[in-house]
Amino acid sequence: MKGSMNVIALARHGEQYIFLYDDTSFESLLDQFGQYAADEELNFSWYDAAILSQKVRRIRAEREVESDPSHRRAA
Repeated sequence: MKGSMNVIALARHGEQYIFLYDDTSFESLLDQFGQYAADEELNFSWYDAAILSQKVRRIRAEREVESDPSHRRAA
């Protein structure tokens, strides 16, 4: 689905990190996770960055499968 807005969030210990991104800003989002993890003033760890990155990649892969016409024919 082109042009869709996506949301991914992390909430724990009273803190919330909410990321809005579109399908064209996938790489920028991953970079942002790394920048947040490297920022010692934030309570956002490299583990948080890894978990969110994994989730975003999985969502992206699922969307690619759903949008693949050959997948629909085979199902």
